[in-house]
Amino acid sequence: MHATSSSPLTLTIITGLSGAGKSTALNVFEDAGFLCIDNLPVFLLLPLLDGMARRAEGPHRLALVMDARDVELASALAGVLSEVKSRATLAQIIFLEANDTVLLRRYSQLRRAHPLAQVGLVQDGISSEKARLSGLRDMADRVIDTSSLTPTELRHKLLLHDASPVAAMRVNVLSFGHKHGLPSEADLLFDARFLPNPYYVAELKEKTGLDGAVAAHALNNQSGTQFLVHLFGLLDFLLPEFEQAGKAYLTIAVGCTGGKHRSVAVAEEIHRHLSGGKWPVKLFHRDLDK
Repeated sequence: MHATSSSPLTLTIITGLSGAGKSTALNVFEDAGFLCIDNLPVFLLLPLLDGMARRAEGPHRLALVMDARDVELASALAGVLSEVKSRATLAQIIFLEANDTVLLRRYSQLRRAHPLAQVGLVQDGISSEKARLSGLRDMADRVIDTSSLTPTELRHKLLLHDASPVAAMRVNVLSFGHKHGLPSEADLLFDARFLPNPYYVAELKEKTGLDGAVAAHALNNQSGTQFLVHLFGLLDFLLPEFEQAGKAYLTIAVGCTGGKHRSVAVAEEIHRHLSGGKWPVKLFHRDLDK
């Protein structure tokens, strides 16, 4: 009898031919918040699932690469598959493959030895691997041929499939002060220094953009109103485009002179606009206390 956690356990087993993109696929799941393990031997699978089920805290989403490096994989996994599916609310096997020409080219580019051709030709290793994994391919819930796929296209196939509960792109909104330096992590950077500056209003100078009066001074005017309209329209266009391009994290940075007034107010508005939508959003005020 195995214990269960309060959160459902989901499991994705990534397998298939060497050079077909298993590492790329594992990175997709890692970016989506899964606990990821490469090259897990099949005899450790059930103990791992029992340990995951006993965890009080997450993540309870698990992605594993299991492949021909484990000589017992295909036969042993077939024997425990019913047990695996009883321990996970979602258990899927994704098998990645590619044609021989593409696999040979990828190994030539990587200059790595094929795991089943440490001595001998890469083509012989590919043939041996196909034979060893043929039963596992038949067990797979999904078979994806990556021969003509870019890494971004493979990511889309994994993310858009209904059985892959992967997270959306994460969005960070960051305010900062130009006099303290540009944030190196910024993907999109907007300059709010053209807005009216509360710093020059005596009763607002010591307050921050978190204060309603400060935000109103900066934004409740023609420039501020038009800026937010255009900014929100631009973000509504750009965010889906960045996600479609495979972006896992997107940082939107807004700067003013000191990072306490205008940039804070604008960042708060961006956060408000994006919250509750498709993307998880976090807000940071880098220079608020400087």
